[in-house]
Amino acid sequence: MMLTPDLHVGLTTPGSAVFDLPTQPTGPRQLPHLRLPSPSPPQSQSNGVPSCIIISGGTGCNAICSAFTRACYVLPVSDDGGSSSEIIRVLGGPSIGDIRSRLVRLIPPAEPGSPLDALRALLAYRLPADVSEQEARDEWRAIVEGRSALWAGIPNDRKEAIRGFLVHFESEVLRRAHKNFSFVNGSIGNYFLAAAQGFFRSLPSAIFLFSSITNSQAHIIPVIVTNHVVTIAAELATGEKLVGQCEISHPVRQAPEDTTEELEFGVTSPTGYPGETIAMQRNVTFGAGSKDEYEPLNAPINSECRSPPVRRDSGWTHAGLYYINAYGQEIHPGPNPDYISNLSSNEVLVYSCGSLWTSIIPCLALRGVASAIARSPSLTAKILFLNSRNDRETTGYTAEDYISAIERTLNTRYQVEHYGLGNAATTFPVSAFITHLVYLRGAAIPIDVAHVNRMGVRCVEVESNVLGRDGVPLYDAACAQRAMGIILAHDE
Repeated sequence: MMLTPDLHVGLTTPGSAVFDLPTQPTGPRQLPHLRLPSPSPPQSQSNGVPSCIIISGGTGCNAICSAFTRACYVLPVSDDGGSSSEIIRVLGGPSIGDIRSRLVRLIPPAEPGSPLDALRALLAYRLPADVSEQEARDEWRAIVEGRSALWAGIPNDRKEAIRGFLVHFESEVLRRAHKNFSFVNGSIGNYFLAAAQGFFRSLPSAIFLFSSITNSQAHIIPVIVTNHVVTIAAELATGEKLVGQCEISHPVRQAPEDTTEELEFGVTSPTGYPGETIAMQRNVTFGAGSKDEYEPLNAPINSECRSPPVRRDSGWTHAGLYYINAYGQEIHPGPNPDYISNLSSNEVLVYSCGSLWTSIIPCLALRGVASAIARSPSLTAKILFLNSRNDRETTGYTAEDYISAIERTLNTRYQVEHYGLGNAATTFPVSAFITHLVYLRGAAIPIDVAHVNRMGVRCVEVESNVLGRDGVPLYDAACAQRAMGIILAHDE
């Protein structure tokens, strides 16, 4: 049967097919566009709006997402906080917390009480953190059995699709009952995405399913495609090593019992490595304001590339932050091919505001990324949105320090050193990676505009009407749009 252009989907069907859930109760619906997993955005501009590739963490970019209408998002898979810590501890696999946060944020707007609004509420729901384990399990049981009020308003086909994966998640947890999985503070969206990833053995497929069920046009790219546990570690200037995003980024409150546990995966586990032994925190719980109220690191993260490079045991070099496997050994995974291809097809690269060392740098500390950014035939602007204040990772940093950390990470040699002519590594200038620096008027991070300009980076100051609790301005979509408008108008 051929589809005609005036065919309207979902007007007479009693069920709700995967792509026909309305976001607004408006008139006839146009034939939706079926998206394949991780498509590349169009290479040409659409109505003058450039396509963007945005490197960010799970929450840092959420405030400015709506400023970008044609964007794909590159996110790390190394978050080991929140309910992700418990999923990794018991089930293994890559972290999906940051990806779930962005997927929920990009669910299309919908009127309160609509099916899409009910879906958003379910997938954004988090089990209470201040209850007993039994109370959390009782609420989880009501959800997985379909008895919870959270299911109200969700079409039955979507309900059963989501519930089926939640049942699969519980079955995987029960297979590892000796690990005593904790549902306290658990994210339903995390459980659904983790179950889909484990079922398909593919994180991109799980992302596609999540987007399809929520009618989202989100284009999310995990920086690494893996079914294994991936952890980051940082080396401080003193030589001290910190393992895991939580230990690097901010102090956390853990469950009172069994605060750490070693991963001991069997051959049927998501990682496929028997006998892996990396200490994992149990059920990490973030308290209100925990990211703002922090204890400084004992020393700055070592962002200096060794020059000349020092050969490590693995034969590789790194600048401050690196990846380790479940044995605690330094590894150098390859980036997602979709990530590299999108650097060659989009027009603007954005380094989002957010955690520098645990959100942005993990997406840069991979072989091939520096060359893809510096030599991209399509990128006309490479923009760093400077944070308005420093955090635990960047205590005492100036704007120039942020720029230098990115430049040094990208210029790190992620390959075994060879000697002799013809094997010289290319070192790119700062301007090959960053062309513009956006900063907020009145922000707390010092900036020497003249010095930044001499680095080959143009500074763009914007004003924000949103203030934090301490009076420091914060980014929102409006000021991000103004910054983009200034940059793009100047570059035309």
